[in-house]
Amino acid sequence: MTVALMWEARAAEGRGAELLEWARARAAGLALEPLRSELLRAPQDRVLVLTWWEAAYDDELPELPEPEAGLISRPVHRWRFESLGPAGG
Repeated sequence: MTVALMWEARAAEGRGAELLEWARARAAGLALEPLRSELLRAPQDRVLVLTWWEAAYDDELPELPEPEAGLISRPVHRWRFESLGPAGG
């Protein structure tokens, strides 16, 4: 089974670029290498990291930690999904 982990944070005012680089460094330094990973950004200095793993849904997997409080404007949001393959079939 393929499991996708989503990690999303919103930067504190004026710290969007710093949060993006923080997330990039942490994603590159995970204890295990995922099948795939992607780094995205959105308005309001939001940063999203997606990682895909060959694992059971409940397996212990490496996740990005919570950044220091001054770097983010709210707690990190995390979600876990089972990948069902391409949307088109």
